[in-house]
Amino acid sequence: MESAPGHQAGLRVLRTHVSARRIATLVACGVLLGACGSSPTTPSAASKISSNWVTFFNGATPAATKISLLQNGSEFAQIIDAQSSMPLAKSVTAAVSRVSDITASTASVRYDLLLGGTSALSNQLGRSVLQSGSWKVSDASFCVLLALEQVTVPACAAS
Repeated sequence: MESAPGHQAGLRVLRTHVSARRIATLVACGVLLGACGSSPTTPSAASKISSNWVTFFNGATPAATKISLLQNGSEFAQIIDAQSSMPLAKSVTAAVSRVSDITASTASVRYDLLLGGTSALSNQLGRSVLQSGSWKVSDASFCVLLALEQVTVPACAAS
């Protein structure tokens, strides 16, 4: 049984269409896989940002760990050490509701600060920055919170 010329032309169009779709799919997959490598926009980056943010604001986290999770943390070592010894500070935790706008060096973080499990500051907007290969709470975000406590730190003047 011989194919009609119109049928063969239709098959060629179909093959071309299928090949074009495969190429488009491969290109899209390549782009997505390329973006999933070590790119800061991956879900794992958002997870790491969230985890570091929660760890930083946890009252049970040792001061040295907090300093390592804060942008330019060594400049805030004195205030972090002082806060770590306060009983009220030990009951602070954070809940991150969203990490967004992730770029190669920054991200937005939507979070709540809890005091003894009760919301003390809700729906706050902060920034995370990539510094020395680690996602950290931005010093500017920390300075905003220090200002709410009416605490003056020289490092905040620069941020």
